[in-house]
Amino acid sequence: MHIRTVLGDIPPGEMGITACHEHLLWVVPEPYAGEDPDLGFDSVPAAVDELRHFKRLGGAALVEMTTAEIGRHPQGLAQISRAAGVHVIAAAGHHKAKFSAAALEGQTVEQIAARMVTEVRDGIDGTGIRAGVIKAATSAGEAAESELHVIRAAGLAYQETGAPVSTHTEAGTFAVEQAQLLLEAGVRPDKLCVGHLDRGLEPRTYLELAGMGIYLGFDQIGKEKYWPDAERVRLIQDLVERGHGGQILLSGDTARKSAWYAHNPQTQGISHLLVRFSPALLQAGVSPNAIHHLLVENPASFFAF
Repeated sequence: MHIRTVLGDIPPGEMGITACHEHLLWVVPEPYAGEDPDLGFDSVPAAVDELRHFKRLGGAALVEMTTAEIGRHPQGLAQISRAAGVHVIAAAGHHKAKFSAAALEGQTVEQIAARMVTEVRDGIDGTGIRAGVIKAATSAGEAAESELHVIRAAGLAYQETGAPVSTHTEAGTFAVEQAQLLLEAGVRPDKLCVGHLDRGLEPRTYLELAGMGIYLGFDQIGKEKYWPDAERVRLIQDLVERGHGGQILLSGDTARKSAWYAHNPQTQGISHLLVRFSPALLQAGVSPNAIHHLLVENPASFFAF
């Protein structure tokens, strides 16, 4: 078992504190480019600064969930990882239909899956830099046809490679259905993380998902406009007490320049997870051992294959 990073495979024990769903280099694709200039990251030096800050505070690894259609840049990720001294995991797969449908038009499930397998086993776009996670996505309250193709392809690619599958949901909607589709496609529950769940879903939804044996992505941490961190803390505390603490992955999914410490030192950027959220968990009564599992043990288990 190993963790596949952009600089090569490492043992799970070297993973350390991990932000499990982030972006370091990405662009808003046409025809949406330019609508919001705050969205997107295009600076390797800024990303290095952001990760160095994360490392100073104890961070050791980051999962970069950018896909091809929104500007994935494997060489840039390798450069950032090497300069910052932080492990970076790149993603195969595809984002939601809004961004990916045009690029996937006319492709079969088998063709999409074959590309995922190549990116995990051999490298992305001929670079030799290999992906360590497969991404699938759904839209608000539904799965578009192209998204269903990606889900089926992710299942095939998982069966071929063993690489974990981590997803995008639109504000947590369609989460149960998405999980069911991926499980039916052949993904093992302990290698599936459904993302963006910390947006105020019904409590029973979290328990239903946890009951499937999958990982729950609490990866909007710090985005108070969607849901207060205090509510995230309360829900995580409840899940830990119910015995589901080993199924939670944490991150902030930071996507705006203004949210990065490198651009705006008044924020903590990716490091919000360590500076503000982890202490809030501790203050709420979540044990240091449980927090260690959330930050270290859970990512090491999920991303190993």
